[in-house]
Amino acid sequence: MQNIIVFEQPLNERMRNLLRLEHLFNLISHRSNNTNKWDYREILESLLEVSDLLSRSDFKVELIKELKRHSSILTALENNPAVDQNTLKKVNSEICELSLELSKNSYQPGNQLKNDELVTSFKQRISIPGGTCNFDLPRFHYWLNQTGTKQQQDLDNWSSDLSPIRKSVILVLDMIRNSANPSKEKAETGFYQKTIEPNLSCQLIRVLLPSTSRYYPEISGGKQRFSIRFMEDTATNSRAVQTSNEIDFKLHCCIL
Repeated sequence: MQNIIVFEQPLNERMRNLLRLEHLFNLISHRSNNTNKWDYREILESLLEVSDLLSRSDFKVELIKELKRHSSILTALENNPAVDQNTLKKVNSEICELSLELSKNSYQPGNQLKNDELVTSFKQRISIPGGTCNFDLPRFHYWLNQTGTKQQQDLDNWSSDLSPIRKSVILVLDMIRNSANPSKEKAETGFYQKTIEPNLSCQLIRVLLPSTSRYYPEISGGKQRFSIRFMEDTATNSRAVQTSNEIDFKLHCCIL
């Protein structure tokens, strides 16, 4: 089977935040498979990025709105013979549970990180180049070098109140990505443009290319249209240029 590279472009701020959070959660998940002090550092940095992203935008409120929107769409599909009702009920039930969890006044994602003295001292230094050296943060250096499961237990505790956010992000993005009707397209002279139908709300553009392709897409767009320029991969020390060749690619317009 041919390996595929998927390039994604969000078309609104909510989708940008969802993808950024997914990216950070994926980094955390990948690094959690290892148990050395350098991975512990990276995990904590990523957790702090998640916390900062959540606090900069009122993301919890936006995520609740997004979950309710998806629940309304699924409810409208009840009794539709073309839809697997068992799967629909299961997903809708999960959405409702997550919405209730996020809606609790007591639920403030990232508080476990904000209320920890060790984390606070680390956060104050990470914006300084090389600012988390062992002589700058002796307590953190001591923590990193503990034996046993101390670090993993602390990381699990610090990330525990982010779990509903992570589950919601995964669920919402999965539904949005699966809402697309894939199409095979051609970009003449390396350029493709499409107008979005007024009655459709396209949130995410996905371009699929074989991993052996010599080209990569630069995608830009808004509510009304989007365009794709296919660039030739050249040496990293030179400016990329748009190809003049015709490019075959697969396109997903995610409209859920």
